Amino acid sequence: MALIPFDDRDGTIWWDGALVPWRDAKLHVLSHGLHYASAVFEGERAYSGHIFRLRDHTNRLINSARILGFELPYAADQIDAACKEVLAANNLTDAYVRPIAWRGTEQLAVSAQLTTIHLAIAVWPWPSYFGAERMKGIRLGMGEWKRPAPDTAPTASKAAGLYMIGTLSKHKAEAAGFDDALMLDWRGRVAEATGANIFFNMGGELHTPDPDCFLDGITRRTVMSLARKHQIKVIERAILPEEMAKASEVFLAGTAAEVTPVRQIGEYHFTPGDMTATLLKEYEALVRQSPEEVARVVAG
Repeated sequence: MALIPFDDRDGTIWWDGALVPWRDAKLHVLSHGLHYASAVFEGERAYSGHIFRLRDHTNRLINSARILGFELPYAADQIDAACKEVLAANNLTDAYVRPIAWRGTEQLAVSAQLTTIHLAIAVWPWPSYFGAERMKGIRLGMGEWKRPAPDTAPTASKAAGLYMIGTLSKHKAEAAGFDDALMLDWRGRVAEATGANIFFNMGGELHTPDPDCFLDGITRRTVMSLARKHQIKVIERAILPEEMAKASEVFLAGTAAEVTPVRQIGEYHFTPGDMTATLLKEYEALVRQSPEEVARVVAG
């Protein structure tokens, strides 16, 4: 299947307060965000015309920017409205939504306090991240890159630069015939996949790593709420790689991945089962509910 370059598509993109034709949404090659990764972004999905947990994503975007030392020039209400505006402008009801904020061109050095902060929001159709075969369970290789310690990188921010090692890990895994990679943290503990959180069914309980050096994902928290709704005990803790041998089911959770069963991680094999199927079904139903109903479920 031929790839359609992202710079050559129809549609509109919200850019610094206005809708612009898709092909005109360009930035200069000497933008600070390109050279020094001074950029933060969000990944969101719209279902049936509603962007799932939009305010939570917007708040995380604003906080990510603050962690990187800059303030977005728009309030949360304005960003929410812009996301909805560009979704409608592209006549989409089910779509992926990508807000991104970055430092501009006024300074190009490590120090860039005087740069203008820009914000753009694009939307496009994007079906399941792992394709139609995801229900069979995907295969993960073991990544050689480690998630850094929180005192060595801004790990609580959804910062563009933090995804470089995810790209390296995923590319190597794909070259070896896997779908993705499992990343450990700097201590050698289980962390996450390259772009999604991970869960293990161990003895009927749902175990997941403490998010102390990677994002406590919005989908992650949603799945935990759904599990508790079904009286499934959720345990957040340090998980060592060898403990994966105790797991009967494994799945990933993230905005792009949604809920995706895993059938293999390195030498370990799993069978997607009832717990995974239940939470996947519950998640797929929840994302199509009204924002008010979503808020009620995740609060409970």
